[in-house]
Amino acid sequence: MPIYEYKCNKCSKDFEVLVLGSDIPSCPECRGTDIEKLMSACGFFSKTTGPGNSVQTKSSAGSACSGCAATSCATCGTH
Repeated sequence: MPIYEYKCNKCSKDFEVLVLGSDIPSCPECRGTDIEKLMSACGFFSKTTGPGNSVQTKSSAGSACSGCAATSCATCGTH
């Protein structure tokens, strides 16, 4: 059950939605169905060994929340 990011063409709101099976999502702001799927940033962590055998952790997600793998704060409303 993937979470997809969309942009509403009617009100320009960006949003995320969990898509189940053949569900057709609608905008949570205006309930419009004229939406387009956005390209999402992949959120993952990789651990590498740095200088002096220290472990360095990197994330490709752009989240500002500690421990959050989301690419947008639209779902939690924190930022």
